Amino acid sequence: MRMQSFSQPVGVDSSAEIAGASSRQSMTRSGLEPWLRLRAIEGVGDLTIVRLVCAWHSPEAVLCASRDELIQNGCSPQLADAIRRGPDSPACRSIERELKAIERERIEVRSLLDPAYPARLKMIADPPPLLYITGTLTDQDALAVAIVGARRATAAGRAMTEELSHDLAGAGMTVVSGLARGVDAAAHRGALAAQGRTIAVLGCGIDRTYPPEHERLRRQIEEQGAILSEVPMGAPPHSHHFPRRNRIISGLSLGVIVTEAAIGSGSLITARLAAEQGREVFAVPGFVKEDTSRGTNALLKEGAALIERAQDVIGVVLPQLEPGLRLRLQSSHQKSEQRDHLGGEEQRVYDALSYDPRTVDDVIASTGLSVSVVMASLLSLELRQRVKQLPGQRYIQK
Repeated sequence: MRMQSFSQPVGVDSSAEIAGASSRQSMTRSGLEPWLRLRAIEGVGDLTIVRLVCAWHSPEAVLCASRDELIQNGCSPQLADAIRRGPDSPACRSIERELKAIERERIEVRSLLDPAYPARLKMIADPPPLLYITGTLTDQDALAVAIVGARRATAAGRAMTEELSHDLAGAGMTVVSGLARGVDAAAHRGALAAQGRTIAVLGCGIDRTYPPEHERLRRQIEEQGAILSEVPMGAPPHSHHFPRRNRIISGLSLGVIVTEAAIGSGSLITARLAAEQGREVFAVPGFVKEDTSRGTNALLKEGAALIERAQDVIGVVLPQLEPGLRLRLQSSHQKSEQRDHLGGEEQRVYDALSYDPRTVDDVIASTGLSVSVVMASLLSLELRQRVKQLPGQRYIQK
């Protein structure tokens, strides 16, 4: 079910004009420069860019519009004057440096007018006018679900996140998150372990990695998915970038899963943005005395769908998909279930485990199976990435 929206989203006006103009926009250097010039003008934010480009069909036309035309289309006299003047000299030098960096680093940039711009993201109230991309976006990413949560996640929260992400990616869905510590990193790793697709949305320039210790994880994501950012090249991870980043995470997705979150967590911002965008909101219930469960439990009180496994998510989003996407997800999910099917003894051993570490002796006592059968089953489950071995020959479910 969808949570009650906290505010009414304002749809992008003239989306037909955007679609109609898309084939005329080329993101060569000459095509990208007008977007950067328009964005560099003081007072011109994302919503203003979207509104003006909808009216004129290209940033070049906006920059060439007369003062009276700009005012007639809702600009204040001060903003119209600023657009007529264009960016100042320091901004122009910054634009030139950015254009050179994009060429040097071979960064892909898609504008809102690009036919390959993510269709679901285009329909939110304030889509980013520009998306910087490394790695590759594909048609499969139309089947995307976001997983977000606490940076200081518990071991159980990380394990649950990895399991959900692994199973959703194995079923053919792209997992979207923010490359942050804790739950975000676990979400990306789970998808990668399933050889599935994952997308990370940054709160800094595409040429930077934050947190820096996730550089190796970033490279793995680029091999099996994509890294996205809306902020200029070189932009540091300022705190105000992250709430804006969160609307892209939810905007790309059919729904948002929150696995662990404290009250006041940025993950709850993502959940509320998802509700405002008309996306599904899911939450994993947790122990009532655990700080990182208070946020998810609060979401459940507000109407988020309670989930315990990937199938709970797939069951909600499947009926909402157009026939082509529905068939693709059903086919991928069936193949995933066949691939992950466990034998009788393996299933008994797996069911004897949880997110609390258990020893081999615990499993033997719980299942009544012999030592050799339990050890063989644990090895098989570990190779299939269904369980994880901890120090001291203790095991947990993944």
